[in-house]
Amino acid sequence: MRLFVALDLPWELKQALASLAINLSGARWVPAQNMHLTLRFIGEANRLQAEEIDHALGAVRARSFELTLAGAGWFEKAGRANTLYIGVARNEALLHVQTKIETALRRAGFSAERRRFFPHVTLARMDQPVTPRVVEFVQARNLYRSPPILIEHVTLFSSHLGGDVPDYTAEMDYALAPPASS
Repeated sequence: MRLFVALDLPWELKQALASLAINLSGARWVPAQNMHLTLRFIGEANRLQAEEIDHALGAVRARSFELTLAGAGWFEKAGRANTLYIGVARNEALLHVQTKIETALRRAGFSAERRRFFPHVTLARMDQPVTPRVVEFVQARNLYRSPPILIEHVTLFSSHLGGDVPDYTAEMDYALAPPASS
């Protein structure tokens, strides 16, 4: 099975993000039910590895926190846009949780993530040159800001490929401790 650790988002927010889709040539828009914020992609894992992942994630200790989605952008490779996304306002608590997850998985024997963590929610996948339409889409959404979202758990998802759109299944939630009192 293919696994990843992510923050699931409130349904209303997923719907609001899905409503940002426009007629943009070559864009494959992510359906609302698949929107999430990936903390760590794991990849293929057998049952034994899945149990090790479960134990590692179950041992992570961190506090609940709020985050805000903010801004828009695209990732590109060799001058071609491959992902449109909504970003995340700088958030030390999010970085702390992601680092703890990365450390727990490395201690469990999984290879370190090669890519630098850049928190975002993917809106669309594509493979095309950066066109004026792509630039317009991002500029028109650059001031986007969600209401604060309370994050009380992280989720281990499985990903099943095969159709037009991958099917993501929440396998396990891992609760975060209540926020520190002020």
